Amino acid sequence: MKRLGLFGILTIAIGFVACGDDGSSASVDDVSSSSWIAANSSSSVSAQLSSSRDGMESSSSQFLSSAGTSAMSSDTASAAAPDTTKITYTLKRFDGPLANPHKGFTVPTGGAWVFVPEFEYGPYGSLNNKAWDLVTYGSGHQRWNKLNPAKDVYDWTELDKLLDALAEHDMGYALRVLPYSPSYIKGDDTPEEEYDWTPPFVYESGAKKITATLQGKGYRASVPVWDDSIYLQAAKDFAKALAQKYDGDPRIEYIDIRPFGEWGEWHASHLDGSEMPSDSIKMDMLDYYASVFKKTLLVLPSNGAGDVYTHAIELGIAKRDDGFIGTPGRPDSLVRAYEANLPTIAENIAGYTTMLNYTDVIPGGYLKWTPQRWVDAITTAHLTYYVLDQDSDCGYNFYKDNKALADSMSKVIGYNFTVTKAEQVTTTQFYLKDGAGASPTISTLSITIKNTGVAPCFFDIYLVAEFVDSTGAALAQFGKMVHIPKGTFKDNSSKDFAFVFTAPSKNAYPATQPGVHVALSLYESEEAFKSGKNPTVRFDNDGLLENKKLLLKE
Repeated sequence: MKRLGLFGILTIAIGFVACGDDGSSASVDDVSSSSWIAANSSSSVSAQLSSSRDGMESSSSQFLSSAGTSAMSSDTASAAAPDTTKITYTLKRFDGPLANPHKGFTVPTGGAWVFVPEFEYGPYGSLNNKAWDLVTYGSGHQRWNKLNPAKDVYDWTELDKLLDALAEHDMGYALRVLPYSPSYIKGDDTPEEEYDWTPPFVYESGAKKITATLQGKGYRASVPVWDDSIYLQAAKDFAKALAQKYDGDPRIEYIDIRPFGEWGEWHASHLDGSEMPSDSIKMDMLDYYASVFKKTLLVLPSNGAGDVYTHAIELGIAKRDDGFIGTPGRPDSLVRAYEANLPTIAENIAGYTTMLNYTDVIPGGYLKWTPQRWVDAITTAHLTYYVLDQDSDCGYNFYKDNKALADSMSKVIGYNFTVTKAEQVTTTQFYLKDGAGASPTISTLSITIKNTGVAPCFFDIYLVAEFVDSTGAALAQFGKMVHIPKGTFKDNSSKDFAFVFTAPSKNAYPATQPGVHVALSLYESEEAFKSGKNPTVRFDNDGLLENKKLLLKE
């Protein structure tokens, strides 16, 4: 008696799973069989695959029934030696800067006007500012009194224009709403509304304010009493309205919690006579923000420290620091947030051109900007987000002086996914029955991906393998989509994945068709893939297509 080998039996079993596959996503550890996707291309390759797909669907159950009978009845079937081929793909790193979503660099974006050609430092300006090649999100401040001009009245018009303009360029926005800015105190007679951005109705409702002295200038200026109960309630009412408008809005990258102090940074270090509220009040405000914002990332400003910092971490609130490079030890302050598996955010103590002139005298001065200090700041704090430069030139001079370094660090900051191994093993098993042959083909794509960045990926990602044409148009799905939950793909770690595709015959296997390739893609949602959208996350590998898929090269 002749019997099928173990491999032949497993082949039949895997083929059965493949034909019943619904194309849904698998967990990160799953090794799953494949399912076909309806081809959308009008090319001859797509037509051939569509024809093969129809033949597979109409005949697969009959084939499996026959093969199953062969496995049970050894008198009528036999298995020939399998035909196995192996492809090891050539992998190289991507040559050039690599901008990816939900990480990376920003420059000041004060309004939608940044994108008009008349702004010389913008992406379409006359200076051809290539710093924008690294920019992945916009950032800037909004004035509380402009967004909330009267009690229960909100004006989001200009902010929405900016968010829409950024979204058109595949960028989010880091939002800071400030109650106060001493930068605009120019003398004793400076109108209050120029620097105190607390809405007037708050004071009209009874909130107190005091007169403080601007250090170094001696100017007298009005300042809110930060722990006044009426002020605190107005700040919470605004937070609630902001959440109702923008919580979960994909145009928002993150929101700083900034109801206290100069520039909303939770300090009053330049205003003699002004004092911050108690830690209990600060933590109560954090609690309130966390209660109304359920989806959007919240961030604790620089001077949230000690027990307040600990409480923020417990609430899942990220941390930023705005004193980088100029003040020793500031990157170390963010390590706690990184160790709590939260994003870290930073800004330098001043603009690039200003920092070049610092004296390195400590104490009494600041450290100057150097390339090594910039690299150390990113790697020590495991930064996910960083202001490239806060000068008004949108990083123009910084990038002109440091292009090669900045390009290389775009693949260090945050997450950075690199395919380090990719192999495809294809086996065709021949079965003979009554002189007729059946040749199911099983192909396994095994890949290893490493996060070569300095931080985890803090959003859900969905990994897809596909058969594509040379442009990246999908022809058939190779295995199930794999869901990798946010925060689980750590920096400096590698993960192995396997995708299995089964066809009823070698001729029906897509890779045998001319012009068919294998591509990998990373999506931010399962729905984006199923609806035919292009992926948004790019691999750090040579072979990236215009639609951001990675074409594997033999």
